[in-house]
Amino acid sequence: MMNFENVVAEDNSAPEIIYSFDNFFKISADFICIAGFDGYFKRINPAVSKLLGYTEEELYSRPIHEFVYTHDLKITLETREQVYKNKPLLNFENRYLTKSGEIVWLSWTSMPVENEKLVYAIAKNITHKKRIEEQRNLLIANLTKINKELTILSHKTSHDLKSPINNMLSVFSLIDASKISDPETLELIDILKLTSENLKETLNNSIDYLIENATISTVVEEINLRESLDEVLSSINSLICDSKAVINVDFSEVKNITFNKAYMKSIFLNLISNSIKYTRPHQAPIITIQSKKTNGIDQLIFSDNGLGFDMDKVKEKIFGLYEKFHKNDDSNGIGLYLVYNHVTSLGGRIAVESKINKGATFTISFKY
Repeated sequence: MMNFENVVAEDNSAPEIIYSFDNFFKISADFICIAGFDGYFKRINPAVSKLLGYTEEELYSRPIHEFVYTHDLKITLETREQVYKNKPLLNFENRYLTKSGEIVWLSWTSMPVENEKLVYAIAKNITHKKRIEEQRNLLIANLTKINKELTILSHKTSHDLKSPINNMLSVFSLIDASKISDPETLELIDILKLTSENLKETLNNSIDYLIENATISTVVEEINLRESLDEVLSSINSLICDSKAVINVDFSEVKNITFNKAYMKSIFLNLISNSIKYTRPHQAPIITIQSKKTNGIDQLIFSDNGLGFDMDKVKEKIFGLYEKFHKNDDSNGIGLYLVYNHVTSLGGRIAVESKINKGATFTISFKY
């Protein structure tokens, strides 16, 4: 086994200083090793044994390739042959298998010394970096899937609405206004006809937009929770008044969040309308919306006193597309699906706690 020699530096004006290269070798957090052209370790620092979980005796007694993860073995052996041909190796990444079965990623820089039949190498543990890359790739794949599903859903919704709107306009064309003498009735018919025509135009514009834009662009900005909520409450004021809903709001802990404004309003709209829609019979909805900061993470807590869910039965299906859990003619199984995708598409999380006839609590944790 090779040992580094101590180097002595002498200076007439200073005490003799002894620099021990062994100390640098031993304290490094990176892999430092010397391997022979025969495929065995000749010298390793303690970091190798610590990360891989093998004793130094085990590491010296077995060929190096036996510690390489099976799927990377072929490319590792091919690359090693190039190193033996006196070609330095820079930033080569492969996976090793620890004694406990865990996979670790290493990035190697190796320098061969042909006349010594040795390879001097340093490797950095990049497992954490690779896991972050994997999570990012999964997020991108998830976003792509969500965008595709939402586009399909938008096309379907727009298409399904065209027929009833056209039918409605056809009805107006059949009405003989000359036979109606009441001016208020005539005015009401004109208003309904104009509203239907505007709705048709809006729908056609939406379809054109979907065709022109294959992907969804999500703008993230700092938004005020109270302002976004007030816009939603104003738009469904009649629904709130008719249901006699009581809405308690407390945004004192977190007033602003970085999120997409349209998504935020959609979250408020869907959760509030669901709480009203699925209230218990003969009981006014009581809704509580508050913000919190937990372990540095901004959260939105939304709870109600409605019908609730049997979580043992619904489990992961609660945010599924077209999933319905209550008998309600107005239920379409889209609201919670949209809420979930708005949150997760921007890196957040959403959790649910609920019991039958005890209401539900949604906890949204935003990415920070």
